[in-house]
Amino acid sequence: MKAALVGADGTLLHEDRRATGRERGPDAVIAGILDFAADLRAHGVERFGEPAVAAGVAVPGIVDETRGIAAYAANLGWRDVPLRDLLTRWLDCPVALGHDVRTGGLAEGRVGAGRGADRFLFVALGTGIAGAIGVDGRVEAGAHGFAGEIGHIVVRPGGTPCPCGQHGCLERFASAAAVSEAWAAACGDPEADAADCAKAVTSGEPNAVRIWQGAVDALADGLVTALTLLDPRTLIIGGGLAEAGETLFTPLRDAVRRRVTFQKLPTIVPAALGDTAGCLGAGLLAWDLLGTTDGTDDGTDATDGSDATHGTDATDGTDATDGTATTDGMEVTP
Repeated sequence: MKAALVGADGTLLHEDRRATGRERGPDAVIAGILDFAADLRAHGVERFGEPAVAAGVAVPGIVDETRGIAAYAANLGWRDVPLRDLLTRWLDCPVALGHDVRTGGLAEGRVGAGRGADRFLFVALGTGIAGAIGVDGRVEAGAHGFAGEIGHIVVRPGGTPCPCGQHGCLERFASAAAVSEAWAAACGDPEADAADCAKAVTSGEPNAVRIWQGAVDALADGLVTALTLLDPRTLIIGGGLAEAGETLFTPLRDAVRRRVTFQKLPTIVPAALGDTAGCLGAGLLAWDLLGTTDGTDDGTDATDGSDATHGTDATDGTDATDGTATTDGMEVTP
């Protein structure tokens, strides 16, 4: 788990990390989140003199953001966990609940690589592939909370089975997990991963080049489908596979450019915030609870010193006695 105190302008004022403890069961994970959030709150009081007035938490899986429920998270063993209500009672302040990738996309869109773009698409290439659709500083969750599941666009009909029930889904070919699996089989080292494949690509190893190009082509196919539907101005690529830098971005930009016809080619950029994006996004969700919808404070300091927010991605925020407002953001990862 990652957590941070977040200023009204998106500044990270304090960061902390703890193990999720999922090996101890789903209830232990929840208890760990509550304890972590309380400790962050206490740290904020000690450092800034006032507790946070709002919090944000981001979790993986299927999230009902409207009801504040973590509906399903396989890796955490969760089903229908009322996490927002639990944290609200525990912290005695308003709490926002969000999906981990969408909150990361929110942060990238507002204060990261997509800052200033009115329309953006954030795509995270990790164990799977997920996206966040950004419009005017907000991220669209969809009518049922499933918006942005770009990893389940079918790019190779009849191809590799996906746990979702389809065949040929994008994440079965272009995720960091897919590249790791293919490269481990090709090189004979079960411990080899996508980063090792990227290194082998730079040295011209034929199997690595073949695997990498296959992933790039599949990713470009999926992205062009998304561009056709969403028409983003900026396309932000993050996650483990993006850490390969231009080994990924140079061929990816070329592959997307070759595929577009009538579509407008977006600016394709790497994510800028790294693994702090989820915490930061959770903090921004907390600010939104207070009406700062553009992710910035209006500069007005409450007379009781309580114009801070607490975000748990989980995040925790406090207001300093000098008028510095913060939120608390926490991200829960399996």
